[in-house]
Amino acid sequence: MSDGGPLEVSQSSDAQSSIDDLRRVGKLEAISFLVLLGIGMPLKYLAGLPLAVKICGWIHGLLFVWLVISLWLAKREAGLSARQVLTVFFAALLPFGPFVIDRRLESWRGSAPR
Repeated sequence: MSDGGPLEVSQSSDAQSSIDDLRRVGKLEAISFLVLLGIGMPLKYLAGLPLAVKICGWIHGLLFVWLVISLWLAKREAGLSARQVLTVFFAALLPFGPFVIDRRLESWRGSAPR
């Protein structure tokens, strides 16, 4: 560790990677939410198949927890502000939110600490 060069590259790489992971998980979580609302709920209420919501709901719930963990890691590794974290979190509560916030996450990736 003479000049800290490799350490700086590693931190930058970790920061960008954590935001990339957050973007991927956000897209998966958003898709699962849309499947739950667009397929699971109609199957439950129109076709009498409550198992559809149970399965889609479990998958969506697990992906949402994964999103929150990824968000925490991105905050820690990429230095996201509290405002950025809250923006992503509240976007995840809306059906198309993660798709809308994705472009902003991409710009935050470019400005991750080096």
